[in-house]
Amino acid sequence: MIQETHIEGALKELFANLKFTQEPAGLYDPLRYMMEIGGKRIRPRLCLTAYSLFRDGFTQEILSPASALEVFHSFTLIHDDIMDKADVRRGVPTVYRKWDENTAILSGDVMSIESYKLVAKAPAAVLPQVLELFSQTAAEVCEGQQYDMDFEDMEQVPMADYMKMIGLKTAVLIACAAKMGAIIGGASEKECDLLYRFGYDLGLAFQIADDWLDTYGDEKVFGKAIGGDIVNNKKSWLLTRALEKAGDRREALLLAMDMPVGTEDGKAAKVAAVKEIYDALGIGEEAQQEIVRLHGQALDSAKALNLGPQKYELLHNYAAKLLGRTK
Repeated sequence: MIQETHIEGALKELFANLKFTQEPAGLYDPLRYMMEIGGKRIRPRLCLTAYSLFRDGFTQEILSPASALEVFHSFTLIHDDIMDKADVRRGVPTVYRKWDENTAILSGDVMSIESYKLVAKAPAAVLPQVLELFSQTAAEVCEGQQYDMDFEDMEQVPMADYMKMIGLKTAVLIACAAKMGAIIGGASEKECDLLYRFGYDLGLAFQIADDWLDTYGDEKVFGKAIGGDIVNNKKSWLLTRALEKAGDRREALLLAMDMPVGTEDGKAAKVAAVKEIYDALGIGEEAQQEIVRLHGQALDSAKALNLGPQKYELLHNYAAKLLGRTK
């Protein structure tokens, strides 16, 4: 059985050896920059973890597709940062800030293509299934981003619509990672579906945790400025829930959302005002409860695999590490 230490070692080696075309440097340097600034590698880690439930060693048949998930995810971040006008990603300047918007758009495009080249190295016997899963997921991620942008022009979004949006924008790629590893590992259809469900519920929990951290996290740990969602009136889980239950605080919340943010002092004042209302409504605690609920659902799917205690522990530990900062 593959151990967690083997998964960790495979990830380090994989991304240390991942290479892109050298020229033109203006196109490929942003790709290298984006991959070198790292990240948690949660998607390839889950892909390798799912694969390890059914195989005893790693080969290129899984390593390349696993890396594709991170390359694709990084592509989406490059474009998301442009749309969100984000200055910092993982504690360093975003690609469009370090270069410019046109460079970031084009480099993101080629990064998406690179991800497909890596996915195409999956075993021939399952390649059609893997490509269909990956392509469907890629389209769903774009659909989620569109819903996210649509929500910007809405005063209030129903929680069901918010959950659908994060399911598409965030959860499906994590679910894809789990299912892809299972498919390439030779799992049954039922096992693949259970692992997809495991990844999907964890993905929802992970996004709500990200929303929670944006307001209540430590900037040094979070890797970007705290309060960005509040400053931009982003329809996070916290704001969606606050608008649902605001009651007699609704007018105060809407006024706080309209506060000017042209200066750093203005931004800080707005974050403080909105956070005060969140605290009064218990929004932070409710978000944590929802994270715990979804985490539990994910583990129910893991248990339903009936693969034995050691393999369940792999999935349990993955989930615990993914959500450990907020649970």
